[in-house]
Amino acid sequence: MLFKGKRTVEQPPAKINRRRRKPDLNLALIRLILLAASALPLCAYLSMSSSPFEQDGLAWRTALIFAAFLLVVSLRKAREWERVIVLRLGKFHKVKGPGFFLLFPLLDQVYRIIDIRIRVLDFYAQETLTGDSVTVKVDAFCFWLVWDPQKAALEVENYEEAVALAAKAALRNVISKNNLSTFLERGDLVEKQIQEEVEKQTTEWGITVQYIEITDVQVPQELQDSLSRIAQAEREKKGRILLAEAEIEIAHKLEEAISIYAKNQGAMKLKILTILNEGLKAGNSMMLVPNSIAEELETKDIFGLAALNELKKEKENK
Repeated sequence: MLFKGKRTVEQPPAKINRRRRKPDLNLALIRLILLAASALPLCAYLSMSSSPFEQDGLAWRTALIFAAFLLVVSLRKAREWERVIVLRLGKFHKVKGPGFFLLFPLLDQVYRIIDIRIRVLDFYAQETLTGDSVTVKVDAFCFWLVWDPQKAALEVENYEEAVALAAKAALRNVISKNNLSTFLERGDLVEKQIQEEVEKQTTEWGITVQYIEITDVQVPQELQDSLSRIAQAEREKKGRILLAEAEIEIAHKLEEAISIYAKNQGAMKLKILTILNEGLKAGNSMMLVPNSIAEELETKDIFGLAALNELKKEKENK
């Protein structure tokens, strides 16, 4: 978990990406093609026909062209990730999309277009006291989506700002309920609490929060020093505990080895000789040998030490 002493750049309380909807040129072109395809054959038919269109052929042409125009204008299109809220005479009628759909002119109205894709919201809580009275600043972001476009459009005026404010309020509530150590050590638990707090409000709006992650925990500079000392003491404590556990394990293994050597004197003597051999291979000019081992070696003349001593004595006498 990251933590800093000062916020270098002040950020807005919540970032909401709002993109203006661009004109759909493809839909406009389709409307023109349909209008031309319906108007031209109709005009040709009316100009060639006789009664009853001879007397008021202009009126019929105008009426039919106007009807074709209304039919073309009523054609709408929604993208794969969009849902259109349609009102009929001011009342909720239906959720349209994706693809092409028709609206009754003068009766139906497109109230709002809802994006049902997953969105990211960046939010933070300004200086807030934790459960152990420590002033912190916590940054977080959440992934959320609209699962019921009808509720999102009709239950709340601006659901994007509502989600941002609900997430910020939930973050403050969770900060005041937990200690600083919980934020630094159990970030997953805090994130789960924030998600539950937000979902208590957003579920009624047809919105669900999929994931929340704490990105930064900022604490005062003087508290950082104490936290560093505490962390260093904890590391030393763990190191000493591991060393003591290793010593205990070594002692148990040595105890087992002693019991084996006590039952088998031959194995003990072989171990002694192995130690001496390793010392000689190392090229040491001096070796400290216990008296018991030296006496045993002298009596049995291992490595010819007794003969070597006799040769040295003969040289000295000469």
